[in-house]
Amino acid sequence: MLLVLVLSPVVLAQTSPTITSWLINTSGLTGRHYVNGNSTPIVDTFQANVQWVKYSDNYVYLYANGIPGYVVGPFINNPKSVLPQHRLYKIPRNPQPNTGTPTAVGPGKNGLFINGVPYFNAGDGRSYNNANQWHNNAFVFENNGVDCSKGHPEVQGSYHHHQNPSAFNVAAVVNSNICNPYLADGLYVPDSNQHGPLIGFSFDGFPVYGAYGYADPMNSSSAIKRMRPSWQLRNITSRTTLPNGTSAAGPAIGAPIQNPGSVINAVLGAYKEDYEYVAGSGDLDEHNGRICKTPEYPAGIYCYFATIDQNGNSLYPYITGPTYYGVVETSNFQMGQQVVINEPVTDYNPAVTSAPNPESASLNFTIYPNPGHDILVVQSSVSMRESQVIKLMNLGGKVLFTETMNQGSTMCYFDTQTLYQGIYLICIEGKSGRKFSRVIIGN
Repeated sequence: MLLVLVLSPVVLAQTSPTITSWLINTSGLTGRHYVNGNSTPIVDTFQANVQWVKYSDNYVYLYANGIPGYVVGPFINNPKSVLPQHRLYKIPRNPQPNTGTPTAVGPGKNGLFINGVPYFNAGDGRSYNNANQWHNNAFVFENNGVDCSKGHPEVQGSYHHHQNPSAFNVAAVVNSNICNPYLADGLYVPDSNQHGPLIGFSFDGFPVYGAYGYADPMNSSSAIKRMRPSWQLRNITSRTTLPNGTSAAGPAIGAPIQNPGSVINAVLGAYKEDYEYVAGSGDLDEHNGRICKTPEYPAGIYCYFATIDQNGNSLYPYITGPTYYGVVETSNFQMGQQVVINEPVTDYNPAVTSAPNPESASLNFTIYPNPGHDILVVQSSVSMRESQVIKLMNLGGKVLFTETMNQGSTMCYFDTQTLYQGIYLICIEGKSGRKFSRVIIGN
């Protein structure tokens, strides 16, 4: 059964998540990056997150450099640099399901995260022997060239993600050591106790959520569960046929594959054709989404999910499946051209929105290690909608250190090597009030 969400234009203009969810940079926040071997971020000159948002009755237009508020790099096996993109995008406000042949998800940008950073599909644009049959799984072939936040730049310097945009080392079982010694940061931290945050929008206008949703899709009072894709590894011992049954000689399973900077093993899953869609085997459909209720869409809407496995690591097809669910706004795909605004639009001012402010409910932070000695990390499960000051104080209330958790970031840290042993306070101030947490600095 198709569920259609209908809201009045007045309500949409004030609270539409397609308008209000973007991280709009009103403070001049600039990007930062790590250089290999140096765990102190270098501050860049180009602005981070989204620069501005405008909207009409049917579309949202946003301008962004494609630079996140969290630190990017280092890219150990990727010589490219992150460069500002200065791009204008167009997102449908009233997304429609595609009732005809689904549109294939192509290479390059497929949608945007709320910080204006694009996400790509599961592939890296290459195939075995360039035969256009066995297509590389970017998660396997490029994992050693992405940063701690699982992103990297392409040839033109466009920073992007192919997978769930949370840091590697927030997973229960870490499958990359790139975060050492660089502190973990990303767009959000998956939390099995709460519905995943709205983290972006596909170019068909439908929202993208973090890894967790309601167990009953249309019951927001039901339990929280991890959203499982219905794309499964095929039960094959050789790559002689494609998922549709077509014969296709491919690389042997287990044979080494030359990858820039390293040699990896061609395990099952190294190619997109190693997977097949098994309807009903997971929670999501072939597009990697479902119709469901969410905190932002209490009446229900179609949603994509950034899927992870039971250990917290990205799980194929990662964000969007091989095809889109909805009717796609193709102007976002123009090479060398900008989206054009050719209709009356209204500037969105986040200071006057009546939409709920996530900061009001997000004063739940993890502080680790506690007890600690050299370093103290403060981390939130959701990215900050506004940069936030975090203070480290002694028990007498004297402020010893002050750090900033940037808009679009989930963490900040204190260097505590010079502090004496004892009990200290972390002070976090949000729009809903002030919160103190005790921490112990030991040997």
